[in-house]
Amino acid sequence: MSSQEFNLRGARILVIGAGIMGAGIAQVAAQAGHAVALFDAREGLASQARSKLASTLNTLVAKGRIDAADAAMAIERIEPVTALEQAGEVGLVIEAVLENIDVKRALFKQLEMLVAPQCVLASNTSSLSITALANGLAHPERVVGMHFFNPVPLMKLVEVVSGLRTSPRVADSVFALANSWDKVAVHTRSTPGFIVNRIARPYYAESLAMLQERAAEPHVLDACLRSAGFRMGPCELMDLIGHDTNFAVTTSVYEANFFDKRFVPSLVQRELVDAGLLGRKVGRGFYDYVEEGSKPQISSFSPSNAPAASALRVVGLGALADQMTEALSKAGCRFSRDTAAHWVGLEADGAQLRLTDGRPATAIGDEVAVFDLPLAFKTGATLAWAPSARATDAWCMTASRWLRVLGFNPQRLTDSPGLVVARTVAMLINEAADAVHQGVCSASGADAAMKLGVNYPAGPFEWLASWSPAGVLAVLDALDTHYRGERYRASPWLRQRAWCEAPS
Repeated sequence: MSSQEFNLRGARILVIGAGIMGAGIAQVAAQAGHAVALFDAREGLASQARSKLASTLNTLVAKGRIDAADAAMAIERIEPVTALEQAGEVGLVIEAVLENIDVKRALFKQLEMLVAPQCVLASNTSSLSITALANGLAHPERVVGMHFFNPVPLMKLVEVVSGLRTSPRVADSVFALANSWDKVAVHTRSTPGFIVNRIARPYYAESLAMLQERAAEPHVLDACLRSAGFRMGPCELMDLIGHDTNFAVTTSVYEANFFDKRFVPSLVQRELVDAGLLGRKVGRGFYDYVEEGSKPQISSFSPSNAPAASALRVVGLGALADQMTEALSKAGCRFSRDTAAHWVGLEADGAQLRLTDGRPATAIGDEVAVFDLPLAFKTGATLAWAPSARATDAWCMTASRWLRVLGFNPQRLTDSPGLVVARTVAMLINEAADAVHQGVCSASGADAAMKLGVNYPAGPFEWLASWSPAGVLAVLDALDTHYRGERYRASPWLRQRAWCEAPS
């Protein structure tokens, strides 16, 4: 087959499955100028989907989002068909049917008898192996993943997934096509979870682990991560996704990775699923959605006057130490700077308030408290902190006051390693580093996927650039030491970067 045969621009497209995802794909393709045949095995559903799309586009016209003539032409391009044979000659098939490998593989075998050999067969699967889907087909090289995100018309990301036998020309043609549809395409190998569903696992898993050991309540964890820039905290996001769905994806990734402990599902979430507390769709998950106003809230930010201290020092180097210096100056505090120490924080009359390096405060000393990584240094930002189990009540109260002087809204946790943000972000970076190390995607692809696919405030490698490989490794190694398992093993890619940056 020549490369010309895989030029998909202007090709007629068959979309199979007229549910939310399939209808959204049909809409995007039609608005991009393609003739689209829309099929669903359920009688009448394709026609219903076309009618709903017409209503949606007319609403966008009324709001001034699109031109009336463009909307009319897009709907005109969508043809509901009642049999696959009616689709005619197509250059691309995109299936969005039940997420079941046997169903999808049977569909592709049927399609092989209906479409030309140069027609590309794309699956919108979010987790199934493209390699396995292509197995047994006459032309496995033309099978590719084209994973859209819901809602398709609004979400920019498309994961272009190559199986073991996918032709690079096919993947490149689908990549170019997605970009021509005003999407942002990223290449990924067909591995469990692809990019987004793989790298995102720690965002849920770390909060679930902290809940299991009663380090904090769900609303506190959510508030801490929202203050770090995430649009939704992990607990409220799992409630939105549905715990059955989230648990199933986690279990699938875990099993597909031969039960790698890094992906082990949570007993906390399994209990919710077993109890039928699936989240918003049933009215109850971590939070109660039936009783209005019942969701717990953290206390509002209240500034504090500086505690008395005869000897106050800002310790360490970097942007955070500089920001602390500025905050103390504004508060009228008298203090000195210590730039020689290898930690960042405050020392007040010998007691220490330290940025977490992953170790629990109790492992560091007596009059010690640790605070979380402040990704967004802004007044009133929610910030987790924890005192040593050996700290006096007086120092615990004083440490909380110092955090308010610095402009944070402190939320006390049990003395858990890595606290909330540092622990979660370190694990997101680690998973992304391993994905790059294993050739699943590029660093830029991982950043784009996580920002566009799940609306992260930054990509994992952008976080790494603002932190440091050594800093991330310190947190991971402290977690690994504390829990003594495979879950927190550091990626070889990350460890090598730390070695490269270490002074000789």
